[in-house]
Amino acid sequence: MDAYRAIVTKRDTRHFLPNPVPADILTRILQAGRMAGSSKNTQPVRMVVVQDAERRAQLASCGDYAAHLTAAPVAIAVVLLPGGGPFDAGRAAQNLMVAAWASGITSCPVSMHRQECARTVLGLPPDHTVATVIALGYPDLKHPLSQGRQRLPLDEIVSWEAWGNHRPQGD
Repeated sequence: MDAYRAIVTKRDTRHFLPNPVPADILTRILQAGRMAGSSKNTQPVRMVVVQDAERRAQLASCGDYAAHLTAAPVAIAVVLLPGGGPFDAGRAAQNLMVAAWASGITSCPVSMHRQECARTVLGLPPDHTVATVIALGYPDLKHPLSQGRQRLPLDEIVSWEAWGNHRPQGD
């Protein structure tokens, strides 16, 4: 699947099959996360892969809407080093999710509302931040990926030159 198709067809899901993610595919996904750009190439993002079911359940208790981490065969915590910015973490997370989808693996980002809990579960130093956790697995297609919700049309979300100009100048 080419990059554009992966981006425009990717949808989040909280419903996963129990099938494991093969090591070579997981490595490819992690490599894509590693290659995300960062401000001034500071590379402030680290990743913690969690495959153990008990640890994923513990991690799920650190977020308010994270119960689906228990069903995903893999969770990747996107961790920021001190001074790292959320945009850098977002870039890495999106790379992880798009690369996963290009391999037929679906994903869902999860917020860790209780940082101290997440740091404890993952064994992180106190000055590290869990920016997000990405649940990964093969999609359980008994549940639609879009949940029936359509994306807004492009002309409703794009302004040209100034807010509210919904057509390019000259059109």
